[in-house]
Amino acid sequence: MSEAEHESVVACAVRTGKPLGLQIVAGAGSNSTAHAIHLHRLAHKLGADASLQVSPYYNKPSQEGLYRHFMSIADSCPLPIMLYNIPGRAAVTITPETVARLSAHPNIVAIKEATGSMDSASDIRRRCDIAILSGDDSLTASFAAVGAEGVVSVVSNLVPSRVAALCAAITAGSLHDMRRMHDALYPLARGLLSLDVNPVPLKTAMQVLGRDSGAVRLPLAPASDAARGEIERLLHAADLHASDPQALRASAVEAAT
Repeated sequence: MSEAEHESVVACAVRTGKPLGLQIVAGAGSNSTAHAIHLHRLAHKLGADASLQVSPYYNKPSQEGLYRHFMSIADSCPLPIMLYNIPGRAAVTITPETVARLSAHPNIVAIKEATGSMDSASDIRRRCDIAILSGDDSLTASFAAVGAEGVVSVVSNLVPSRVAALCAAITAGSLHDMRRMHDALYPLARGLLSLDVNPVPLKTAMQVLGRDSGAVRLPLAPASDAARGEIERLLHAADLHASDPQALRASAVEAAT
């Protein structure tokens, strides 16, 4: 997106979500510290509740560089920060030691752990009390077992009430319900993250369900016919079908409230 589009999306999320009592976490990361600070301050100005700050991609900074990057952003304004640890896309990992150092800053309050590593999540929890959220729907239950508090979810764009129910079962300590809901969600959650690069499968699924145009911009390309067919099969297996757009909007509001 262009910066003007980015601003419009954050403003729309705030305008739509706040009346529903939702917390708005705005993506505001960059591999330029100065630009990340600019986007972080913009998110604060637009009324977001926090910003999501990804590890600087391509640059591959050292752990000290990562520490100084995130600390500079945290010092720039009072908006809370969720760190985003995703080495598969950023080519660098925020180590548990660095997470613990960063968690001492009052504005750095959470981390989206998209490492896929139970060891990393366990080590972070052992070192500090920062809120950990799974970055992968298929690992929500597993991460909860070592102290994570929720998930930054992809599949919730399709089934928000089911993901909310899974998180409620985790909070309630109901292992049986958690396993049952995890098993039901797993094929769709895994498929959306493995059939093509995110968000292509999700956008395709939204299009199939009549909720989105499905359009992606270069360098992303539309899902192949084979991937689309598998996505349609997964949606059918999850009992998801195209519905009237007005009914879908009402369902989304009900799930949010």
